[in-house]
Amino acid sequence: MPSYLVNHLAQLEAEAIYVLRETAAQFQRPILLFSGGKDSIVMTWLARKAFWPARIPFPLVHIDTGHNFIETIEFRDQFIKLMEADLKVGLVEESIRQGRVVEETGPNASRNKLQTVTLLDTLAALQADAALGGGRRDEEKARAKERFFSHRNAFGEWDPKNQRPELWNIFNGRKNHGEHFRVFPLSNWTEMDIWQYIKQQNIPLPSLYFAHRRPTIIRSGTLLGLTDFIKLQPGEKAETRLVRFRTVGDATCTGAVESSATTLDHIIDEVAAARVTERGGRADDRRSETAMEDRKKEGYF
Repeated sequence: MPSYLVNHLAQLEAEAIYVLRETAAQFQRPILLFSGGKDSIVMTWLARKAFWPARIPFPLVHIDTGHNFIETIEFRDQFIKLMEADLKVGLVEESIRQGRVVEETGPNASRNKLQTVTLLDTLAALQADAALGGGRRDEEKARAKERFFSHRNAFGEWDPKNQRPELWNIFNGRKNHGEHFRVFPLSNWTEMDIWQYIKQQNIPLPSLYFAHRRPTIIRSGTLLGLTDFIKLQPGEKAETRLVRFRTVGDATCTGAVESSATTLDHIIDEVAAARVTERGGRADDRRSETAMEDRKKEGYF
């Protein structure tokens, strides 16, 4: 008698593909937010599976702060070619030049929050009515409140108390003119699921995720990799450490972890033993107790 049992990764994959296809069916101009991080890489991989042998039917959109790790941008361009996808880039630098946002100053300055305006402007320019994101509910308490289809009003704002019910995985994408949705196919995945799926599918990744030696400093409790965008302050001294990054974002606020994990098996073992979430090293999330939720209410990812 045939067995209809499937493992948890196959179930998660099927669920994510279902959400991706529902997005393509319910919206006219969906886009996929791509950062070059592991979650958006997995989501793009799933999108290719969902519509194979056709190409991914919506563009990938990268909101570029201009303060990215070099490894991320190099990988982004290679991966886009591999996926045969269409890439659109929104530049925070352009928003600054236009006076749409004001750049922060000081030792802890970051362009991470400025991405919100650039994102909303880019969505408006593309006339996007849905933006697929790689957010997962296990990452952070604000993201745990998200539905698969997360409604945004005409100003791009998120109201966690005014979301649609999603009983029996029935998704309601109805909206008024000017409104849009953020869609999260990976909502039910965990960091461990992501790594196990990457290993199973042999998905390429930026080198930042694996242990490597680089100059670092500890600032406000965060281990930062030195780049051209981080200037040493009086009393600070760079030290070369063996580190890797659990999450990839703006280099000015994305913390590294000391690690010797150079293979996927080593990373999976490390994640299994971790007692701090992957965003625990993000300086931007520690600006206040509700930092992520406040940004999301304004239109952040």
